[in-house]
Amino acid sequence: MVGACGFSRRAFLAAACAVAGRALPAFAADGLRLAAVDWAMAETAMALGHPPAALAELIGFRDAAVEPPPQGTIDLGLRGAPNLEALSLVAPDLILSSSYYSAIQPRLERIAPVFTRALYVADEPAFPKVMALLAELAQRLGDPAAGPRAQAAAQAEFATLAGRAAGFADRACLLFELGDSRHIRVFGTDSLFSGALEAMGLRNAWTARTSFAFAAPVPLEKLAEYPEARLVIVGRMPPQAERGLGSAALWNSLPPVKAGRVHRLPELRPFAGIPSALRFAHELVAALEGRA
Repeated sequence: MVGACGFSRRAFLAAACAVAGRALPAFAADGLRLAAVDWAMAETAMALGHPPAALAELIGFRDAAVEPPPQGTIDLGLRGAPNLEALSLVAPDLILSSSYYSAIQPRLERIAPVFTRALYVADEPAFPKVMALLAELAQRLGDPAAGPRAQAAAQAEFATLAGRAAGFADRACLLFELGDSRHIRVFGTDSLFSGALEAMGLRNAWTARTSFAFAAPVPLEKLAEYPEARLVIVGRMPPQAERGLGSAALWNSLPPVKAGRVHRLPELRPFAGIPSALRFAHELVAALEGRA
């Protein structure tokens, strides 16, 4: 809206950003202008065709992004302690958050309405929640048709991957990150990646309890209890750990290692949305096929 002086809100924002030494944030051609402090929310908004104008920890998000954020996206600083001045200058219509950041929600609400969900809760499967989030967020953004459309596309993609993975369904997968040459973090059945496994018709070998998607730290010796599993290492291994693993007698004595049933995946986001779940699924199927 333009006032009597002919100075629009956009022009005011551009001037304010110039004073602060920041670029003018991206504006959606239509719909709500978004800012995101939670990466799962940001991914979901992008999958719906509504990328946020501003995003917390932008550089980190880009590092393992399924889809890079648009040029001109504003960095809001830390997810748990965003720069409120920068957030105010963005002038969002809606802030996307999650239960991880409930402590700062009152401060966010002083800037704009907040859309938040508890996506990752101990002992509660995350995959159905992030799938449902597509429809819930689309509804809140005033674009309700985008949610079912994105869900149908994701389900079709998982079905295609399930066809490719069918030949590997005879063995369960043990998914883990390697902290050092003696300890691992195991993804449990409440994790995003475990949900993606199930969507492909595969099984998670780890059925014990976890804490917010992980069991950690778990001694490497625990892997000896899963002689029939496929071992799937998610993410980059510390160089020292990788060197130590290559010469570790315990590791090299494990039946999956001796049989060549060890698969390496790149850095992936375990606390994200359906786009990251699909990326995990694609990477896993490619790794399995590479060893077939």
